[in-house]
Amino acid sequence: MGNNLDALTTIFTEFYYWVTVVFMFLIHVGFCMYEVGVSRRRNHLHTLMKNTMLIPLVTITFYFFGWWIYWALPNGPWITGPLLLDAAAPNSPVSQTMGTNLQDHITGVFWAAFLLFSWTVASIVSGSLIERVKSGAFWVIAIMIGSVTWIIDAAWGWHPQGWMVKVLGYHDAYASGVIHAIGGGTALGVLIVLGPRLGRFMADGTPRNFVPHNPWLVTIGLFLIYTGFWGFYAACNVPIISPEGIGGQITGATWTATTIYLTPTTLSAITVNFLMSLSGGLMVAYIISKGDPFWTYSGGLAGVITASAGNDLYHPVQAFFVGGIGIWIAYKLHYWVENKFKIDDAVGAVAVHGYCGFLGCVFAGFLLWGYPSSPYEGFATINPLGNTIGGFIMFFVLGFVPGWVVAKILDGAGLLRVPRQVELMGLDFRTLHEEEEARQEVRAAEKALV
Repeated sequence: MGNNLDALTTIFTEFYYWVTVVFMFLIHVGFCMYEVGVSRRRNHLHTLMKNTMLIPLVTITFYFFGWWIYWALPNGPWITGPLLLDAAAPNSPVSQTMGTNLQDHITGVFWAAFLLFSWTVASIVSGSLIERVKSGAFWVIAIMIGSVTWIIDAAWGWHPQGWMVKVLGYHDAYASGVIHAIGGGTALGVLIVLGPRLGRFMADGTPRNFVPHNPWLVTIGLFLIYTGFWGFYAACNVPIISPEGIGGQITGATWTATTIYLTPTTLSAITVNFLMSLSGGLMVAYIISKGDPFWTYSGGLAGVITASAGNDLYHPVQAFFVGGIGIWIAYKLHYWVENKFKIDDAVGAVAVHGYCGFLGCVFAGFLLWGYPSSPYEGFATINPLGNTIGGFIMFFVLGFVPGWVVAKILDGAGLLRVPRQVELMGLDFRTLHEEEEARQEVRAAEKALV
């Protein structure tokens, strides 16, 4: 009976993560549609291919070293886990568990769930840089954040044995900081070096609004992101663990789902809180933006992101208000930063992901003050200082600083931004030029036949 139950649990867990990966793929579909909808017609193909090609690049690099980082660095910036090419380590790229292996049903789908997180964090940066960044430069940045920096912060603040969880009591169940704050912080660091799009600010510094080219694509794209985000929530949980399954620290009469920290939760609770925080963000964004569709839809996403750090434990009313307050602050900050520092964030990614992600960490520290951060003994409890420090590490230390440094290096080498003439013509100009040449060849052939 025990063996049959273990087998059933393993197969269910494998299928569970496989389904979450399929749902999370919709996040990337949504980002592609969203960014194309925001960009102007002459930049559509460049915008689409920039975000499409991060898939193979981040997948390959995450396989060879990104996944290893999560298991090797939970105790800080020094390697305490297995070495990269240790074949005996279960998460090394040369390990048998990373290939077809009937003795291990979980590693592959769990790796894939983290990989989709990597795509997401790279796409957060992608949207803010559209219409003036070189594809190669973005792909370098995508590999940096998708396969290095975000997975370091996951090892520190998401791993069940991460030092930030142990020492700071850091709690970020659905990645307000671990994914969103670092994505927004990286985008801000790159944007400062990259500069605004041509014509975005007038001579006196007054910003000009570039209206999304296709509001329908923006709308559908964001709704697909909502849907994929729901799958993301599911992927941040272990679906079923026995009462005695975690070193004797989780006890009870029934099996349970847990967060990524292995603390008990229920899928029912996070479903209610997801919807309440989404609703809070949508309502407040609609009011504060005076019904602007772009900000209303973005506000729903911002609401979920702000509440995500604590949505495993919040009361639904708390989730609603946290989501609403988050977008209100982020909206105000977005326009203050834009006017003060002339930052051209094409999709509001720094505000929606960066500011809301950081705020989500801070709010969770206060609202969940005193709750256990882990089922293991000796870990610090959740507290405001620990979560604020954690949010700062995610947004600034692992987000802004690497983004700014890599952008400066690329800019110094002349590899960051497209030439002025290319930006004015549109980043699809080569394809359009080739199409015109083809038309001329057809006309020439038709004349020859006549």
